[in-house]
Amino acid sequence: MKWPKLMPHMGSGFIGLILLLVTSVAIANQTSRSVWIIDVNGAISPSTSDFIVSNLQASEEQKAALFILRLDTPGGLSASMRVIIKHILASPIPVVTFVSPKGARAASAGTYILYASHVAAMAPATNLGAATPIQIGAPSLPAQSNEKKDSSLSTLEKKQVNDAVAYIRGLAKLHQRNADWAEDAVRKASSLTATDALEANVIDLIAENVDDLLQKLDGRTLHVNEAEVTLLTQGLGKKYVYPDWRNKFLGVITNPNVAYILLLLGVYGLLFEFYNPGFGLPGIVGFMSLLLAGYALQMMPLSYAGAGLILLGIGLMMAEAFSPSFGIFGFGGVVSFVTGSIFLFDTDIEVFRVALPIIAALTIVSGLFLMLLLHMVIRSRKQEGVSGIGTFIGLQAVVIEGFDEEGMVKIEGELWNAVTKTPLCGGDTVKIHSISGLQLLVKPDYEE
Repeated sequence: MKWPKLMPHMGSGFIGLILLLVTSVAIANQTSRSVWIIDVNGAISPSTSDFIVSNLQASEEQKAALFILRLDTPGGLSASMRVIIKHILASPIPVVTFVSPKGARAASAGTYILYASHVAAMAPATNLGAATPIQIGAPSLPAQSNEKKDSSLSTLEKKQVNDAVAYIRGLAKLHQRNADWAEDAVRKASSLTATDALEANVIDLIAENVDDLLQKLDGRTLHVNEAEVTLLTQGLGKKYVYPDWRNKFLGVITNPNVAYILLLLGVYGLLFEFYNPGFGLPGIVGFMSLLLAGYALQMMPLSYAGAGLILLGIGLMMAEAFSPSFGIFGFGGVVSFVTGSIFLFDTDIEVFRVALPIIAALTIVSGLFLMLLLHMVIRSRKQEGVSGIGTFIGLQAVVIEGFDEEGMVKIEGELWNAVTKTPLCGGDTVKIHSISGLQLLVKPDYEE
């Protein structure tokens, strides 16, 4: 009798339960999302770009709410920088570049990355700028006017500057930031502090730390891949990501000094194995070193002319050991080796060049190693044999039966055909003077 009266109450309760479940799922989904935070300290290199790109892709797969790149860099390789920027621009989640902590900087390549990010933030007492391509940038030179500076540049240098200007202006317009100052950062190597950068509309905000940054980002609307995204950063979990063994290993072998040493270790290991076949260890170490060096060098701005000069230098030093030329080959080999080592990497960025003390030390070691190794090889070839028929010369033999021209002698328990110009009697002791085919030329002991 009361069943129909209960239906409306049950329906409203069911709807309320559904709303509660939907709300709970939404809240759980929001709280399960997190902010990924990675730190980059040092030059922008192939290992740096691999670290940033791999984690940016991983954060996308795990539906992260935000990706924060804490940056402190003096600059780096243009190729690595452009790889990072391409992935930032294509990222479906907002990317925040935060120049932090206090005292950090985003110079050169760091300025481009900052301009490419959806949010550009800096901590107090930080700076950015000096984005002139390093090959033509010369901070130590006296200041020049734009007209004089532009007139002193070669056509290639002007192309590099104009390309960099167009690139950074495009990034500035993409996020409505100050494009004129960006051009000055390239042409004049201008720099700004965090406060001045905020006033000049170069960055979006200043924050003390990550927590302050997340608080100031809450409710901000961004354009991400032509779509508007409103950040809800309150209550989000923070996930700090650190380099794994692969990133650390890549960072080690892409160090120019390490790659250079691996290259030479590989060459010398194979040379030693070729001249002493069967030992095994030098060949294995050399082959592995060459593989690691090749992997590292293909990721870096390798100069093939520099690599060729190094190989030419090694070849000339080898030639000096094989055929002495009063030092001409040796001197030319050393000069070629040193020149190739200096220009092995096609960049003027100091951190991506082989250190001069290492070049000097390895040049000396290389010269001594090759000279000693090849001298030992040549000396071993000139040594008398220690086995075979050639070792019979100078030994004594006993005549089996007397003969005038041809007969048999016994030496070390073996019978051999022998010839002589002096008649011999059985039991005589003779000395072997030479060998012709399988015949021994013998003479009595009293004859010299």
